[in-house]
Amino acid sequence: MSDAFNTPVSVDPRLLEVLVCPVTRGRLTLDRERNELISAGAKLAFPIRDGVPIMLVEDARPLD
Repeated sequence: MSDAFNTPVSVDPRLLEVLVCPVTRGRLTLDRERNELISAGAKLAFPIRDGVPIMLVEDARPLD
C-alpha cells in the first residue's frame, strides 16, 4: 500500500510485460512519477491504483 506521502505502489513487472492499450493494442510505458501507464498511440494515461492498473478508457486521462 502507499503511505501518507502517496508513494506509488509497485506493479509486478511480469504484468507490465503483457498489458497492452485497450484502444490500440499497442505497447504501454510506465510513468513512475505519475503512477500511470502511458499509451502514446491512443494519447491516454491509465492510472495505477494500489498497484493495480486500471485499464478502462473512461478512467484514463487524455494526454495533451
